[in-house]
Amino acid sequence: MAACGDDTNPFYNEDRVSEEINSPTESESRVSRSPSSSSYDRWPTLLVSKKPPSFYKRLKKKWPRDPVVIERRNLVNISKLIVKELIETSLKFGRMLDSDHMPLQHFFIVLEHVLRHGLRPKKGLLGPKKELWDILQVVEKLTPEAQDITTSVRDLPTVRTHIGRARAWLRLALMQKKLADYLKILLDHRDDVLADFFEPDALMMSEEANIIEGLLTGLNVIDCNLCVKEEDLDCQQGVIDFSLYLRSSHHLSTGDSPEDELDPDNMTTVLDQKNYIEELNRHLNATVGNLQAKVEGLTTTNALMKEDLAIAKNNLLQLLEENANLKAELSETPRPDLVRTDLGGSESSKDKEIEKLKDQLENEQKLRVEAERELHLQVSLKAEMEVAMKLLEKDIHEKQDTIISLRRQLDDIKIINLEMYKKLQECEEELTEKAAMVSRLHDRTTQISLLLNNMQKDNTALKSPTGSQPHPHPRTDKHP
Repeated sequence: MAACGDDTNPFYNEDRVSEEINSPTESESRVSRSPSSSSYDRWPTLLVSKKPPSFYKRLKKKWPRDPVVIERRNLVNISKLIVKELIETSLKFGRMLDSDHMPLQHFFIVLEHVLRHGLRPKKGLLGPKKELWDILQVVEKLTPEAQDITTSVRDLPTVRTHIGRARAWLRLALMQKKLADYLKILLDHRDDVLADFFEPDALMMSEEANIIEGLLTGLNVIDCNLCVKEEDLDCQQGVIDFSLYLRSSHHLSTGDSPEDELDPDNMTTVLDQKNYIEELNRHLNATVGNLQAKVEGLTTTNALMKEDLAIAKNNLLQLLEENANLKAELSETPRPDLVRTDLGGSESSKDKEIEKLKDQLENEQKLRVEAERELHLQVSLKAEMEVAMKLLEKDIHEKQDTIISLRRQLDDIKIINLEMYKKLQECEEELTEKAAMVSRLHDRTTQISLLLNNMQKDNTALKSPTGSQPHPHPRTDKHP
């Protein structure tokens, strides 16, 4: 297996695995050196090489210099094996995975140890302890999309411990197909966020974390349905059955049929197409959400502009009324009785009032011109907004049609997957029947060969002069 080709990797032989399970050494204590690893959830004893230095001297191999590098490498290798098995079983059965699926349980156990590898110890007796749940809570500060998951996990009544909340968070993120995205966000803030939680030689601080991110991205092709409320996430999560991932050559030659690898290129193409369609669907959903937000913003702006337009019209009507009143006052001629009674001072006061009225008339005319300009501007903006809304509605309809067609293509791909799996089962049944027929023919051939050998022996015995048959004795008649 490609992931087990390293000499320092103990996963290439089942006998070696059984030896290392039953022989605890200092490597186990090295795995549990992290303060976050408690007694109930220690990593199995297969992660690091368990052989003493004398074993490497006998094999003329060098003793590994850095055990932390070996731990990281083993975690990455077993993650590759489990993710590969998880994707293969999901495509083979063609159904939604649940909590009882064994490779899925193994995946969560390995992922937990990957994320907890190299956590910093507690500083002093009264210092805070670094937990995985504290790291996952940072994600909602970096991206608002993770707030719903974190709030849901906090409100779970059946989960009480930090490790239980972290496990529930990972399961919800996998169901939403956001686990790889959230891990990428953490890795992008490796220097300013993760450096406070992990040691410098931890897996999350090394380049191998990018491999884990790629593996999690590949899990977007599977569908999971996990009931977090019914699971006991506070207790130990169990152990890993490595026999599902460590297969010898004899097992591969006898247990697996050549038809199991029927059309691998087609399966890879279908898998890539499904992954691409899901990513495109996610991108289109985000685009539709953005367009809907823009439409809502434009609708609100349009309503505000309509209110401003109504207010401007009312102001214009008031100005027109005032202008008409001023014109009426100016058109009125002075009464002669008032001219006679008033002295020379009255004529000068009327002239001042007329000048004031003229100034007010000019101001009102300027305001009217400005109001008309603003009205024309509001009308043109309204027309532009209506055109923009029509274009946005057309774009939204086109995006929806594209999403519908992509979903249909995804359904067709799933149907093709199921048909290929049914054909594979039929081929396996035909091979089984042919094998049984060959065994029966082989038995009959053996019987016929034995019968021919016996007949040949009898024929040889009859033809030979010294055969086994007795010679006839001469008759001696004693009776007369």
